[in-house]
Amino acid sequence: MVNFWDDQEIESKFSTATVEKQVSLEHSAEALQKRASNVDPVRAEDKRVVNGATDINQLAPFKYPWAWNYFLNANKNHWTPLDVNMTQDIQDYQHKLTPAEKHVYENVLSYLTTSDILAMRNIGLAVMEKMSAPELQIYQARQVYEEALHTWTYQHCIESLGLDQGEIYNRYRVVPQIHHKIQIANRRLDAVLRPDMDLSKKDELETFIHSYFFFAAIFEGSWFYNGFSPIFALQRRGLMKGTGEQFQYIMRDEVMHASFGMNVVKHILAENDVQLDMKEIRNIWDEAESAEADYAKYLLPEPILGYSQQDHIEQFRFVANRRARQIALEEPFPGAKCALPWLDEQSNVRKEKNFFETRVTEYQTGGSLSWDD
Repeated sequence: MVNFWDDQEIESKFSTATVEKQVSLEHSAEALQKRASNVDPVRAEDKRVVNGATDINQLAPFKYPWAWNYFLNANKNHWTPLDVNMTQDIQDYQHKLTPAEKHVYENVLSYLTTSDILAMRNIGLAVMEKMSAPELQIYQARQVYEEALHTWTYQHCIESLGLDQGEIYNRYRVVPQIHHKIQIANRRLDAVLRPDMDLSKKDELETFIHSYFFFAAIFEGSWFYNGFSPIFALQRRGLMKGTGEQFQYIMRDEVMHASFGMNVVKHILAENDVQLDMKEIRNIWDEAESAEADYAKYLLPEPILGYSQQDHIEQFRFVANRRARQIALEEPFPGAKCALPWLDEQSNVRKEKNFFETRVTEYQTGGSLSWDD
């Protein structure tokens, strides 16, 4: 049964709400007045990655010029999926790919479609608003855009090939090996998505750092980097070259995302005199490796020409070691070998295209890009 308020109850509730609103407005006005009265110039040395007290609306002077350089470099890699011709991919998919290769191609797309939306939510909703230096936020705003662009790219590939969109997108719900990786990332995201999170508290700050480390070193730095490899294996054999070229652009973005994130983690640790919990870091590596191994077994129950599940998981370990070195950590998988010695070369965008077969923007974007892997 629906219970309705009587007039007295309504008047009482509205009166209470009015008083609460008035108090809230007075507090807001007081805070604005206090902020407006603070006319001291912003000093670079006073800025902090998190928990800073300087004016978040004032870009310069920079304390983190490297963050601004990430933003400038990211804009050199500007592109859209419409810049890449997918005609040959349609022919390849319909007439040249084996069933095992189609299985690989479709499931790579299925994993990535959900992953980039999750990455976009992480930066846009959980990370960016906690930054207290605008030069960091500006690159992260670009990062949010790039994740949306990557999602458009996967959708463009799916549409170009005429794949069943609902079926491809829903695989992460029905394929346990894909769902598990997304579930791990969602757990890390949920831990820092709370609006009441207070990074001035040590335990809350440590939770945030471990989450950010996971997304930079594992999710984008290792899983994404490794996730493109099966498509590059097809591309180097002359198959699905349009998809491969788009993934080359995405790879550049993701490597910069990972490098930026680990730089941020290093600065937070230094500025707040905290340390990573190495037991927790070990758990992160082990959980990520286990999930990647299960995914590799599903993706490659049998090898395709030039690529196997053993290649995939060994390359994950090798890349994870590289990410650990970037943040001066002990390698999590000592002795891991580079299973794909062609990958770094293959993943770089080439510009030796016939002028009449590409767009003018090709010659204005990634050619002079400097990126840190």
